[in-house]
Amino acid sequence: MPRRRRKNSNISVFKGRKAKLNYLIFQTLALKGPQTIYDLHKILKSKRKQRQIRYSSLNKRVRSLEESDYTKKIGAKKTKAGFESVIYDLTAKAYLAILLNSININELINQTDETTATQILTNIILVQHQKTNS
Repeated sequence: MPRRRRKNSNISVFKGRKAKLNYLIFQTLALKGPQTIYDLHKILKSKRKQRQIRYSSLNKRVRSLEESDYTKKIGAKKTKAGFESVIYDLTAKAYLAILLNSININELINQTDETTATQILTNIILVQHQKTNS
């Protein structure tokens, strides 16, 4: 049976070499709630196809997503060894990326009414205006 290809994404966090791990991190944090990197690693390694994920790769990826404002630190948890472990959660930006990646833009445009379309258009124009002034 041929391998099923994912649809091409327009969102940069789901493109390239790191897309698969980013998607797994987002999916796990969205479904299981806030987690430490160790807990994330335990959850991902328990899944059959992700057994080869290394802790160091996951650690780098979560911290990189934090720098890009997709994840955030929400607290700390005391470990059995007596250390503090940071708890990470998804930001609104990450939830928006997940949603935009899962919908078809044409369907969104066809189902919006005039006032919603005006609000979206206003926000896009503001973003473009800020981008050109920077």
